[in-house]
Amino acid sequence: MRVYLGSDHAGYELKMHLVNHLTKQGHDVEDVGPHVYDPEDDYPAFCLHTGARVVADEGSLGIVIGGSGNGEQIAANKIDGVRAALVWRTEIAQLARQHNDANVIAIGAREHTLDEATAFVETFLATSFSGNPRHARRIGQLADYERSSKLPDLP
Repeated sequence: MRVYLGSDHAGYELKMHLVNHLTKQGHDVEDVGPHVYDPEDDYPAFCLHTGARVVADEGSLGIVIGGSGNGEQIAANKIDGVRAALVWRTEIAQLARQHNDANVIAIGAREHTLDEATAFVETFLATSFSGNPRHARRIGQLADYERSSKLPDLP
């Protein structure tokens, strides 16, 4: 599977760990950056590019990493077609794929050990969307809004 990874300085060490780990596992890994540690870098460009590459490459998945993961998730979600979920437990990584068909996850590198974060990523990559009609309907409603910018009627 092709996996795109982007981070900022706070997520740099975890990103490099995951690039190596996922490559050894046989994934086609694309490191969106940063490619060198810079304590003054900003996450938006890396996360926006990660999200855009995932959307342009059907079937791929993405991982964005920062200190908390919050800003990175927000940035990735600015790209139409990205469904980024902030992950803090393996169960959340699984549900993000099964229920939300998340194509990007965000991880807070300052919040988790390397082993924990690696388990989140492995779960995310190994889990498929359930295809459940109620989940597909909800994802469709979000996609409709992205296309039209028209708020849905309230029930």
